[in-house]
Amino acid sequence: MNEDTIKGNWKQFKGKVQEQWGKLTNDDLDVVDGKREQLVGRIQEREGIAQDAAEKQVKDWETKNNYRW
Repeated sequence: MNEDTIKGNWKQFKGKVQEQWGKLTNDDLDVVDGKREQLVGRIQEREGIAQDAAEKQVKDWETKNNYRW
């Protein structure tokens, strides 16, 4: 999937993202709006982890769920 597809289906993906990262709020996900870099940044901020750790979590989640930005 490319970024345009993700953005187009963001409402569907939001639930799956919130299942994985429960500390993300609906407002966070509205700001992310299907943008991968924004998601990594919000995870980093909410989870209190380093950027490379947030990046790894997103990459692992993408692989597990067969999603690609």
